[in-house]
Amino acid sequence: MVPLRDNNPTTITPYVTYGLIAANIIVFLYQISLTPPQLEQFFQIAALVPCQLSTSCPSSLGNQLIPEWMTLITSQFLHGGFLHLAGNMLFLWVFGNNIEDRLGHVKYIIFYLSCGVLAALSQWFFSQNSTIPSLGASGAIAGVLGAYILRFPRAQILTLVPLGFFITTIRIPAFFFLGFWFVQQAFYGIASLQTRTSIGMESGGIAYWAHAGGFVFGTILAPLLGLYKRH
Repeated sequence: MVPLRDNNPTTITPYVTYGLIAANIIVFLYQISLTPPQLEQFFQIAALVPCQLSTSCPSSLGNQLIPEWMTLITSQFLHGGFLHLAGNMLFLWVFGNNIEDRLGHVKYIIFYLSCGVLAALSQWFFSQNSTIPSLGASGAIAGVLGAYILRFPRAQILTLVPLGFFITTIRIPAFFFLGFWFVQQAFYGIASLQTRTSIGMESGGIAYWAHAGGFVFGTILAPLLGLYKRH
């Protein structure tokens, strides 16, 4: 299922959402200009490497050029490939504008980055000694989804659904669309604790705990920042 657009009008132009999308695209364009060794080094510097945050990395990884806590933010603007970037930016474009409209520009950027940081820490908690870089805007965007399901549970999400060789669109209530997404992330996160498969950051896959953590923290932080008020 792929979300296309919601039907909630906004009263402000979502400059921050557009700016975040642009920033992620610019960083990705820089990434693809690097050679493989340069890109690997860039990820070691700007992505979150859990063992570096835990100060338990092997000496072969070398010294971190920037304080590791800063990678909790810088890692939010890195992506592992075009599909990774495109999927994240699609969700941000679909859901971010309405949350920015409710929180206002300043609170929204604080909310977004905070969700990203807390999401990264959620993943770090379950893989503190991992040497695999964690990166992507998924955790921060999961926070936006958490805020959205609170504020617009009945909003109809226009959704692209493949049916074999055919593709159709249907409208799904946000509560079901995003609720299913969260349950899926939590399930896979729990599964990754039981067995080492392609599920979970430790094996180089998806950081499901970052998604689930970002979603939960989004539901907590957004009301505190004025989700139910208009700015």
